[in-house]
Amino acid sequence: MKLFKSENAKIKKYFEILEPNFPDWLNEYINTKEMQRLDGISVTCGTYYTDLLKFKFQYSSLAHSVAVALIVWHFSHDKKQTLAGLFHDISTPVFKHAIDFLNGDYEKQESTEELTSKIIKNSTEIMRLLKRDNISLEEVEDYKIYPIADNDTPKLSADRLEYSLSNALLVYNQANIEEIKKIYNDLEVQKNEDGVLEIGFKSKEIARDFVDLTSRLSLIYRGNVSRFSMQFLADLVKKLNEEKLIFKEDLYNLSEKDVIEIIKKSKYKEIFNNWVKSKKVLTSKIRPNGKYSVCCSAKVRYIDPLCNGERISKIDKFAKEKIEENFSFDMSNYLYLDTIDDFTK
Repeated sequence: MKLFKSENAKIKKYFEILEPNFPDWLNEYINTKEMQRLDGISVTCGTYYTDLLKFKFQYSSLAHSVAVALIVWHFSHDKKQTLAGLFHDISTPVFKHAIDFLNGDYEKQESTEELTSKIIKNSTEIMRLLKRDNISLEEVEDYKIYPIADNDTPKLSADRLEYSLSNALLVYNQANIEEIKKIYNDLEVQKNEDGVLEIGFKSKEIARDFVDLTSRLSLIYRGNVSRFSMQFLADLVKKLNEEKLIFKEDLYNLSEKDVIEIIKKSKYKEIFNNWVKSKKVLTSKIRPNGKYSVCCSAKVRYIDPLCNGERISKIDKFAKEKIEENFSFDMSNYLYLDTIDDFTK
């Protein structure tokens, strides 16, 4: 059974690392309307569509969700936990965390999660499958109740692990398939300092390499291009909403391509195209006169994983330094493009 439109050999090979024996029972849930919608949403929060970052591969939110479910299944073999992992991004809107920027949630980036339960509950397909499998809504609507699936930063969870591995391998070209396999095969379920189950490393060397990898990714996630682009898309969507060209519910029903078509038919077409064709974000200590500019922080994503029951930062100097470097990243400058005038007034 085909899982999603963007499925290809790279994803299949990656999935086989996460779980060699794909759980066939999961397919019916994956193929529900609400889950398939995520195939039209990129994990890159809209930055895939601009030349400011060079992407060779578009990894969808559906692929991410399936991969999280596979990791949870691999480490738990529990259907309820696995489905909670699968559904965790079911409320993801178009342009993903850019909509958190629209909602003013720069640093937590959780403003859209409250709709998860509602979307599952309103899905006839999903609720029928849950009833058949004798699983309640309460057991799958919030993956935060399962520490293998999700936990607080800087701990390692299936969600945090998945976007680190897939972004490194498929999106930002920071690691190859053998490096991903080496990382994944070193993991096991351990007990953390609070006596709670958590995915952790057996090897200090591999844990250190993982911190190095995720620290590099963290700088990309909140780099100048990412922050500028997410705020730009958020402000663009806000203007389209004010002009009744896009409504809030559209963000949860349409694909990114659908919304881009709406933008291209609006008076903001040239502004959008200038962003698409841009090669570099400019910086300034003061607000650029007459130009659309962004000055904001963003969520600091970092991981301090367990290694044989201890945080790697407590037993490895290099890992500690890499984590500390994450917090020294300067996000105080104004960001702008010469080709885009202020359209928000």
